[in-house]
Amino acid sequence: MIVDIKLLNTSTNPTPRFETEGSSGFDIAASETVVLDGGECKLIPTGIHLIIPKGYEGQLRLRSSMYKENVAMPNAPGTIDSDYTGEIFIPIRNTKPWSPISILKGRRIAQIVINKLPDVHIRPVNPDEFASFCDSGRGDAGFGSTGTGLDPQQL
Repeated sequence: MIVDIKLLNTSTNPTPRFETEGSSGFDIAASETVVLDGGECKLIPTGIHLIIPKGYEGQLRLRSSMYKENVAMPNAPGTIDSDYTGEIFIPIRNTKPWSPISILKGRRIAQIVINKLPDVHIRPVNPDEFASFCDSGRGDAGFGSTGTGLDPQQL
């Protein structure tokens, strides 16, 4: 099945493409040079606009090679909804508190992976009905409630 994604490139960078036959995402680049001070987070412009068909989403992910730059992408992966057609910006945080970094114009910094979404129906239930589904043993214990898998005596 082929998914038709329409792409407008308002930058002077080459049009994004899949870099290899096995790539799951297409790379996008910074449309201007941006300097991030130590610990700073900024939105990096790309000049890329997409029209994604209804029933699909774009997942925005930092390229794996970006770890060498000591950067992180807050809220990764980011979601590009089918009804968003504005410019795509890449949120980048400089994780080095001691030193500025430069994201150079034309540098491929992120990739977009297109995914099909399931049809979802949200069905409100009353508290008793909800409780009948909650007998998982985990309940509302929260993040990390299944433990580490390590013997506590070894920690």
